[in-house]
Amino acid sequence: MWRRPTTRSSTVSDSDSEGTDMGKDRYASPLSERYASREMQYIFSPDMKFRTWRKLWIALAETEKELGLPITEEQIAEMKEHAEDINYEVAEAREKTVRHDVMSHVYAYGVQCPKAKGIIHLGATSCYVGDNTDIIVMREALRLVRKKLVNVIASLADFAEKYKNQPTLGFTHFQPAQPTTVGKRASLWIQEFLMDLEDLEYVLGTLKLLGSKGTTGTQASFLELFEGNHDIIDRIDPMIASKMGFEECYPVSGQTYSRKVDTRVANILAGIAASAHKMSNDIRLLQHLKEVEEPFEKSQIGSSAMAYKRNPMRSERIASLSRYVMIDALNPAITSAVQWFERTLDDSANKRLSIPEGFLAVDGILDLCLNVTEGLVVYPKVIESHMRNELPFMATENIMMDAVKAGGDRQELHEKIRRLSMEAGRCVKEEGKPNNLLELIAEDPDFNLTLEQLQRMMEPSRYTGRAAEQTEAFLSGTVRPALEARKELLGMHAEITV
Repeated sequence: MWRRPTTRSSTVSDSDSEGTDMGKDRYASPLSERYASREMQYIFSPDMKFRTWRKLWIALAETEKELGLPITEEQIAEMKEHAEDINYEVAEAREKTVRHDVMSHVYAYGVQCPKAKGIIHLGATSCYVGDNTDIIVMREALRLVRKKLVNVIASLADFAEKYKNQPTLGFTHFQPAQPTTVGKRASLWIQEFLMDLEDLEYVLGTLKLLGSKGTTGTQASFLELFEGNHDIIDRIDPMIASKMGFEECYPVSGQTYSRKVDTRVANILAGIAASAHKMSNDIRLLQHLKEVEEPFEKSQIGSSAMAYKRNPMRSERIASLSRYVMIDALNPAITSAVQWFERTLDDSANKRLSIPEGFLAVDGILDLCLNVTEGLVVYPKVIESHMRNELPFMATENIMMDAVKAGGDRQELHEKIRRLSMEAGRCVKEEGKPNNLLELIAEDPDFNLTLEQLQRMMEPSRYTGRAAEQTEAFLSGTVRPALEARKELLGMHAEITV
């Protein structure tokens, strides 16, 4: 339904301001200038909004004609002829006089359509075009977010598949814990994004139009137009919904659709932001450990002062934008809570900011997530080194069991391992020496184990449990089927310029 200029790409997030006439002496939103894709920016552009207004006016006129009002095919054809070529200069000049954006565009449309001038916006209020357009725009934006989210999941699935057998230290409280695998850790990120996808698709699938219900939602103007015929009036909203590509309209409303709709949408964006933030934090911590690294280009500068640094700037930007989106979700929730009776106007300025900027920020976040996950670098040797340093502590249960099988006393060996572990920990922390727990155990005759036997027990894959099997089962049983069901959305690659 929606025609987008061919110069706008859904796969590139660029930072230039080419094509704008904004000078360097005015504030420009970083969301548009640096982070969001051109396609998402177009969805929230004036051009998209005003073209949608005209489509809604055409749908209303067609519906009224089909239900018996004296509207001609010639009038509708004239409206369709000028659905796209909006005479902005006329609307802007008119608005300076009447101070009303909707009536200014009704006037401008009438200038282009003199035969249809008298029936444009017939029986409707400003919210007919304003609120229905907001729903349509949010639906288009959710579809783009869905597409990008699916591609992030696909990228992570490939990463998890590749590294499902790569042992790595697990962490609880960011302290070394039982080993897992690199792929299993990625599966935790995927699972959260899949939850977001499920929530998004539910909200997307349940979006409805406001329809045309009048000043307080009672359809009184249509009762007058159709001379009190309730059966005809009952057909108006379903017909408009069908023409605009929706299954139905909200059954009741005041002048506006419930602002709880905006709350539901913003919560979807906040959920995606939370998942992205968690993943980006993990990557930042892993990059500190030098185990995993986000993409770093050949000529990229990590620090202005320390030339050797490779800062995780993209993951940091994901976290930064994500916090903005999570907080932004409070705006629609509070706005929804304070709407008085059939409507107030204290929602307008707020939702002009919170909804578009929430979407623009999430668009930038997902471009960054896709870019980072497609280029993640894993350093197995560093991972193995960290594992070797900590594994003797984690293998103590296995060591104790083998010593018991060799004739030792479980309780006595447990106490000895506890004391030897404390001594090895002191050696590492206070003296900066390598972990010598295996040597200490080999020297104690009660364990009846040689150093060679103990070292053979230090194979990392022995301690990862079912991490690899869980990852494979998750990918094959959950992730790949989800991606296959949405395969028409796959194939995106994000590029970033800052």
